[in-house]
Amino acid sequence: MRGNRVTAAVVGICVATASGALAPTAAVAGGDGDRPSWTARLLGRQALPAGDGWAAAGPGTTGGSTAAPDAVHVVSTRAELVDALGGDNATNRENATPKIIYVDGLVDGFEAPDGRLLGCADLADPGYSLDAYLAAYDPATWGRVPLTGPLEEARVRSVANQTAQTQINVGPNTTIIGLDGATLAGLTLMVDTANNVIVRNLTFSDARDCFPAWSPTDGETGAWNSQFDLMSVRRSENVWVDHNTFTDGDNPDSAQPVYFGRPYMVHDGSLDVTHTASRVTASYNRFVARDKVMLIGSSNTVGPDVGRLNVTLHHNLFDGTAQRVPRVRFGQVDVYNNHYRLHGDAFSYALGVGVQSAIVAENNYFSLGSGITAADLLYDWGGTAITERGNWVRAAGAAPRPVDLLAAYNAAHDPDLGADSGWTPTLRAGPVLPAPLVPLAVALLAGAGRLPV
Repeated sequence: MRGNRVTAAVVGICVATASGALAPTAAVAGGDGDRPSWTARLLGRQALPAGDGWAAAGPGTTGGSTAAPDAVHVVSTRAELVDALGGDNATNRENATPKIIYVDGLVDGFEAPDGRLLGCADLADPGYSLDAYLAAYDPATWGRVPLTGPLEEARVRSVANQTAQTQINVGPNTTIIGLDGATLAGLTLMVDTANNVIVRNLTFSDARDCFPAWSPTDGETGAWNSQFDLMSVRRSENVWVDHNTFTDGDNPDSAQPVYFGRPYMVHDGSLDVTHTASRVTASYNRFVARDKVMLIGSSNTVGPDVGRLNVTLHHNLFDGTAQRVPRVRFGQVDVYNNHYRLHGDAFSYALGVGVQSAIVAENNYFSLGSGITAADLLYDWGGTAITERGNWVRAAGAAPRPVDLLAAYNAAHDPDLGADSGWTPTLRAGPVLPAPLVPLAVALLAGAGRLPV
């Protein structure tokens, strides 16, 4: 890996220099002289390379690369992160000052201003308790109608308390980079109405919801739903999410209890792109053992999302994920050179073809565990077509082979999906790898800890 780090450093520096995104090394507010390193400072000034996916469209994505010396920060606590983002979490999403923020160590969203770690009980409204909630809304007595009443109202107030604490709001023209081992735990990084944002080299862990909602009308038996994503992009353009790791850490949903006969889900998405967001590139990330990974478009309603939600996914690893990799509505979504390592009883599907979606899936590699077949990789959420070509699959106990994902799906499901999503991607970084090379490239390069910081 040492040789890979050196190579990545050279490549990163060359790309940054070629893009014209480098500025002279600046003093770092809060730095200790050694952190960040020289290469980390260069990466902080790096813009998304030209042509690298949808985030390169329009003005491109430069993040905080032009930040003045006093707008370059190293942070190691929640309070320092909020301060570096503008000083007031409630209004930071309006702070458009170019800024570069290096995360050093563990930043916990449940950290109080005095450094004490809060628990769910600290954020609960006085009128809420889980025991009382379970007693009040047991389907055996409540039935299958929407929840009303003081306990649901108290739960909603509790969620508002947690949102104020653990949702960290990011403003436009921001670059956030993790130094070695940097982790954002127990928080949602919210990019809402914030154009031109870069997020790199971070581990996102356990954005748990203290107050999941029981939804009696969700599906045939009802379901528990949580609110907080690890990272959420809403109403924003030109966002680059690169070399990060997304995980539930040591708190997986599989370890949660069962209430009302349904799993108590305390996590939502990994990296959701919704509410008219567009021009997003997610590259070289790892999504590990997560249920819901990436929702692109949050509603089937035809309206402002039409023509938006354009996203590129390349060289990502989806390892032990269950669904939404991605699930798409409306957007033109380019999915190429990703490695899908899919296994376990929780697996549901990979690519969700939703309303007016336009997915192009090219040269991806699918490693499938026992009981999962190529016919299981697509799911029809109301879409009509998907363009797919050059993909390979390695089923359990079998040799790798080319696969026609669409033919496999259509042979096992009705109605058929069409073969043309109606567009051809033009924004791609370098040559598209043949699918058999994808697992090696992704294993070497994807995830936090691979950049020379």
